[in-house]
Amino acid sequence: MSPTATMSPTATMTKLRRELAAALRLAEKFGYSEGICNHFSVVVPGADERYLINPYGIHWSEMRPEQLLLIDGDGTVLEGDGEVEATARHIHVQGHRANPRHQCILHVHMPWATAFTMVKGGRLEMAHQTAARFHGRVAYHSFGGIALDESEGKRIAEAQRANANADVFFLAHHGVSIGAPSVAFAFDELYYLERACKQQVLAMSTGLPLEIIPEPQLKETARQYMQVVEFQALKHFEALMRVNGL
Repeated sequence: MSPTATMSPTATMTKLRRELAAALRLAEKFGYSEGICNHFSVVVPGADERYLINPYGIHWSEMRPEQLLLIDGDGTVLEGDGEVEATARHIHVQGHRANPRHQCILHVHMPWATAFTMVKGGRLEMAHQTAARFHGRVAYHSFGGIALDESEGKRIAEAQRANANADVFFLAHHGVSIGAPSVAFAFDELYYLERACKQQVLAMSTGLPLEIIPEPQLKETARQYMQVVEFQALKHFEALMRVNGL
């Protein structure tokens, strides 16, 4: 059952605003942000299509729950002051529609993961147990330019819809997007994806070949992760919010 399933609409909105604002501030703290660009969104439960998303022009380090925008499926601002960046509107609305499992979508250009989108054949290799948590859940998309119109958002969404098991999307020459059932889960994925990419780049910098985890052990490690990952993600995110006063 969703953590918000038994909560009132007002309590749910308050919780989602707090969590998404915290995710943005934590992302900036860890170096995942890029200027005032990139965007996070979460679905607001209910009969109508609504999302919370960060407004353009506010630095992630200063993001507060009340500054997040509530938008509809057309990107129209229903609550809040500010505007939604065009790329945010196209990438996120289409992404949520493509896979309802992705209640939260985080899109970043964080350095270690983005490095893989810049090199020929860049892939997250299954050479460390951190990478193993993403086994079978990663997709790679070709470059279609900046998503300034709806067509590029739809193109990315169609690729996401075509791979129903993927939760992590490497966008060539661009960055990464992560989809998850909750803000806590999505941020945990973001955190560990960047660590896995950093570990791989550092290992490759030795000039020695990567030692890939044998398939039987890889599958078992991935299975073990999936048994506990959602609970651990919640505890990790709660701890990060607590120690950072969020």
